[in-house]
Amino acid sequence: MNKYSPPRKPGSLLERAGEIYDYIPAVRTIDQHDNAAEGQPPAADRQQISAAPQRPVAAYDGPRVIVDRDKLREAGFIVPDGPVTGISEEFRIIKRQLLMVAKGSPKTAPVPHGERILICSAHPNEGKTFCALNLALSIAAEKDNEVLLVDADFAKPSILSSLGLEGSKGLMDALADPELPVENCIIHTDIPGLAILPAGDQTNADTEYLASARTEQVLDRLTRHNPNRIVIFDSPPALSASPASVLATHVGQVLMVVKADETTETALRDALSLMGGCEHIQLLLNGTKFSPTGRRFGSYYGYGE
Repeated sequence: MNKYSPPRKPGSLLERAGEIYDYIPAVRTIDQHDNAAEGQPPAADRQQISAAPQRPVAAYDGPRVIVDRDKLREAGFIVPDGPVTGISEEFRIIKRQLLMVAKGSPKTAPVPHGERILICSAHPNEGKTFCALNLALSIAAEKDNEVLLVDADFAKPSILSSLGLEGSKGLMDALADPELPVENCIIHTDIPGLAILPAGDQTNADTEYLASARTEQVLDRLTRHNPNRIVIFDSPPALSASPASVLATHVGQVLMVVKADETTETALRDALSLMGGCEHIQLLLNGTKFSPTGRRFGSYYGYGE
């Protein structure tokens, strides 16, 4: 009797990467429907439901800049105190796994520098800034943590413009000038729990500054007096700019964004090899249109798409 077994279908890009690199599987898949370009997801204009109670403002009592909520809504980002949507539910699940790594659990110890999370992608326009900003907005809603979003894409910063904010001194200025405290560059927003550290002035020596001994000193200052702060870095694409690989040596977690139907296996392999300075890497599939399980997060609350 001919015992013929049909050939095994190749797994998804993320499954194959997980098998090859023994990395933690994809954190989640983010459904952006139209596979929109980075920073330009579909608009989401839904009726607002009752807002969650505001938590007490952190110790900082200085001036706060106002984030343009309409700009967030029009671009499809999570809106603070806005309705429960598929995107907001996805990032609730994503952040929970990242926070467990950062803070530890009853069964596992926290990863060293796990509070520093680098969001990266192989190429531009794969959704890293969209994911970094939404992750920051989601963590800002936590009751026991606050978040500092660092625009580390020094050549093409976009965090401030996405929030409707103006430019300011930032991380690169603090690295280049030993007399400039990095705390003075942080922008505190009117969104409870959310602060921004801009990229700063452009320079031709980004990688060299990041590789200097001063970088660790500057990054340590970001959490030294605030152990509940999570620091998220929106980095340059790994295969397009060298600072990404250096940043990976300063963080405890890397979240590699993979664009559905666009990021190739070769590009993912190359990007992951450059992130070798960080031992804890997770993958996130972005821009999917189909869920094999049929899940539609947000529909339980009446706002599913």
